[in-house]
Amino acid sequence: MSTTNGAGPRPAKRSAFAAGAVSNDDVALTPQPSPGSSTVEFDLPGVFVGTAEYAEGPTGCTVIHLPQGARTAVDARGGAVGLSGGYDFHHAIVLAGGSVYGLEAAAGVSTELLHRAENRTHWAALQHVSGAVIYDFSPRDTAIAPDTALGRAALANAVEGRFPVGRCGAGRSASVGKIDFSRAEFAGQGAAFGTHGELKVLVATVVNAVGVIVDRDGTVVRGNYHADTGQRHVPALDYAAAVDGAEAARTSAGNTTLTVVITNAKLTDVALRQFATQVHSSMHRAIHPFHTELDGDTLFALTTDEVEPLGVGGTGLGTLASEVAWDAVLSSAR
Repeated sequence: MSTTNGAGPRPAKRSAFAAGAVSNDDVALTPQPSPGSSTVEFDLPGVFVGTAEYAEGPTGCTVIHLPQGARTAVDARGGAVGLSGGYDFHHAIVLAGGSVYGLEAAAGVSTELLHRAENRTHWAALQHVSGAVIYDFSPRDTAIAPDTALGRAALANAVEGRFPVGRCGAGRSASVGKIDFSRAEFAGQGAAFGTHGELKVLVATVVNAVGVIVDRDGTVVRGNYHADTGQRHVPALDYAAAVDGAEAARTSAGNTTLTVVITNAKLTDVALRQFATQVHSSMHRAIHPFHTELDGDTLFALTTDEVEPLGVGGTGLGTLASEVAWDAVLSSAR
């Protein structure tokens, strides 16, 4: 069934992938602020978020900084994961465009945190930083990627309690609904914050998926946009047509959704790992299809270990957080 909605189209034009495209070494790049279209406020003391971008890309990065550190579970899926680090304890998570080249941004954050620690290298003073990247070259004609300077700039821009959303940070050139790239649309970076009593959950996501973004009523709100009809429909219709021989499905490579979930709930290591798996699995409701061989989906679940999740446990917390995750995906499409 085809669906429509009130969100105006944001078509993403496919890159020509021309040889000799401009790279970081060809131009003088200055990191720029990347404020997005709005901000999601959250109440998790000690969690700082910063963004920066190279308008010449355009591409960017997003840094989530927890100076006191937080236990972490990493759930990486799909056939094209771009990840560095992957520790079970973190002081910063760096999300970036630029595919494998964008991992350099995490190195910049790591070096800056070393300096902030007065260059102490005792094992207890080491700053744990992981990076994860999206392939955002598809809708742009440059080879410019987030680098150490951009990572450090995003960290310098970090503020407590505010998450920029829209076409900003790592989501600056994110796109979705790429069964056929001629029907792809720009998405971006989204976030949502939820509370249940003393329990708190922040979910932030950069949606750069093969799949489309779907609202709770089943409406496709971003991706697979047919300019001739003004409609969007679920990719299953394209694949069904391909199986029936009516037309070929030309799924585009180079996709990934990156997600960070931060809670104040005290969870065992086992519960934290299952919490990460549960929330990541739930996101298939908002992104169709998800976790494909052409995606590199990665989720980081972090806890500040402050509140016992009494009455709900890890499973209940995961259920509540999954609804917040859906809101975060939808905010990336607005």
